Amino acid sequence: MRRISIAAAAAAVLLATGGLAWADRHHQRGAASSASVDPIYLKECGSCHMAFQPQFLPVRSWQAVMNDLADHFGENASLGETTRQAILTYLQANAGDAPGSNTRLLRGLASSKTPLRITETPYWVREHQKEVRPSAFLDPKVKSKANCIACHVNAQQGIYEGD
Repeated sequence: MRRISIAAAAAAVLLATGGLAWADRHHQRGAASSASVDPIYLKECGSCHMAFQPQFLPVRSWQAVMNDLADHFGENASLGETTRQAILTYLQANAGDAPGSNTRLLRGLASSKTPLRITETPYWVREHQKEVRPSAFLDPKVKSKANCIACHVNAQQGIYEGD
């Protein structure tokens, strides 16, 4: 009986400390919580679209996106070099293939591929192909595949489940 009590206490301590820390870092399906979002990234990128969690793309993709801001998906999103570099540093440090990252979100992505859109990754395609009919992205309330918050109301906090 004593062994069970010690084991239960140890499990409770692990859940209360490590479990909460893990949940905060990996907040539902490997995405970052909003508490860990760089304020410069949130201000500059989040002013035009959702500030996507960096874990959804590899370092090479974020480098490509940030190195061509003059033509950012048809828009001029140029930034001063100091701001651009600060955002790039944040994205690289938190990318899906950054040291210490959970690479599950990049599973199936060939190292020869550099997707510029999260919607081009095997993970995104796997998650949406069976649950979402293509016409859903044409709905005026959704508008595009990049409008995560149209279906995932807590996407900005890194929560994509249950929507």
